[in-house]
Amino acid sequence: MTTATLRALERLKDHYGAGSAEAKLALLRRLERADLRSARAVWRLHEVLCFLRAYPDDARMLAQVEHMLARFAGRTDLRRAREALADTGIAGTAIHYPFFWSTVQWLARRWPERLAIDRSDPGFEDKLAAALPLLLTWAEAATLKLLDPPAFAALDRLRARGEGDAAFLARRIAAMPGDGFTREAFHDALEPSYELAPGPDTPARTRAKHAAAPAAFQREPLRRARPDLRGELGRRYRAVRTASLREGEQLIELARSAMVTRSRDLDAFAYGNARDVRLVDDGGGLAFVLIGAIPERRQLIPATCGYLILRNGVPIGYGEAFVIGRAATMTFNIFESFRGGEASHTVARTLAMVRHAFGAESFSFDQYQLGQGNDEAIASGAWWFYYKLGFRPLTADAHRLMRKELARMRADPAHRSSAATLRALAESHMLFDLDRARTPSLPPLAEPGLRIGAALARLAPGERERVLAQCSRDAMRLTGLRSLGGFSAGERLAWARWSPVVVFALPGVSRWSLAERRALARAIRAKGGRDEAEFLARYAAHPKLERALFGKR
Repeated sequence: MTTATLRALERLKDHYGAGSAEAKLALLRRLERADLRSARAVWRLHEVLCFLRAYPDDARMLAQVEHMLARFAGRTDLRRAREALADTGIAGTAIHYPFFWSTVQWLARRWPERLAIDRSDPGFEDKLAAALPLLLTWAEAATLKLLDPPAFAALDRLRARGEGDAAFLARRIAAMPGDGFTREAFHDALEPSYELAPGPDTPARTRAKHAAAPAAFQREPLRRARPDLRGELGRRYRAVRTASLREGEQLIELARSAMVTRSRDLDAFAYGNARDVRLVDDGGGLAFVLIGAIPERRQLIPATCGYLILRNGVPIGYGEAFVIGRAATMTFNIFESFRGGEASHTVARTLAMVRHAFGAESFSFDQYQLGQGNDEAIASGAWWFYYKLGFRPLTADAHRLMRKELARMRADPAHRSSAATLRALAESHMLFDLDRARTPSLPPLAEPGLRIGAALARLAPGERERVLAQCSRDAMRLTGLRSLGGFSAGERLAWARWSPVVVFALPGVSRWSLAERRALARAIRAKGGRDEAEFLARYAAHPKLERALFGKR
């Protein structure tokens, strides 16, 4: 009986209209008191609840779902299936993952007593034995070399009483000399895996919601028809506002938790800037959290922005946008729980959001998003999903294969592209331009670095640091900048990174007018500012800069 009730709820969950709310509520109330007999059944109920929290019919439905999710970790059937449900992100269950350095720091700072090293990998113990002496005092390191204890035994002897092994390791790495990049490289080279034990406030999909989001109710059927992408790109979002510092921190935590509970990591969230968080209201319960990167983690040329997609305050997807000029390279992911919803509509609104927030008019998806090394994208047919929205492959080989597949489909409507064909198609980016008359293209972002590398190899054998220090002075002279007085730490970092670009990768810069060279200096400074919006505006207002960077005429 319980199994039939759960199946009925799954069939009905995304139906809206007369009588559907009452039918769903009746099923939910039965399942609230039911004892589900398998871990999979518990997971299925949880997925339905998450979906209905994002797409509730009305206030009664939302209240019922919130009530059941708030008590989900205490269900008898969940406690019985706790081990089988590990890594699902359900409240009350553990998460195991080889978290990257920034995420480990965050987890160790927030939940030091619940984060532990997974000791089941003997390969990690060998790496830890070699690394530990580098993290200790000279006397402790010498003692380890003399006694040669097992690495985990040494770790347990060194950490304070009540201090978790993961927290100890994270703190010792954080105290190493160098910068965030060297510490990150040191940690990630060890390849540790971790276990995050469940707690009342640890990351859990069950609790994931932006509490300040207004309630939105689903009164009409879900929008599953393929949207007119050009039409959607012309439609602006309803409102946008900058989050306060406190709210920005909370939203970054929400985004990071969404990754942790799905065994993922995203640099844009891991290195999010709480002073550069915006909330975009698209109407109808759909919203985006835009998260800019801290200055030291920004790309050299593109502006980087991570985004979390919210529906009724619930995270339903995420991605990144890398914007330069009028071009945006995108990633886009809808979480599994919500893939039966409005994926096509949501990606169209995501692109429209990026267009109006950053001025992009040309969009591309990279090969991983389409299926290169991504079995999930191959299984979902992601390539044809974007094709049907209007995206087309960049390379001639992918175009030829696309035409062959389309011919097969016309001859046999039942034909479906094989996994091998989808992988071959995914070898090329897919692009879309708002202007039909323009040929979509990708900026050759590697070109400036190649020019700088060639110049340093020619001019600075063994003397890179001296030449790079001179680059800063030469770039100041070229742009008419007398000093870096008044520059923030982020602005000074941007200047240091861009100086060799000015000197070695901008052909003809010395022949620019003084006004153009001063405008270049202001654009570079903006790259290290509070956010990257000013940089994008100054870059767009300086056409000579893009032409020089990428060899455009």
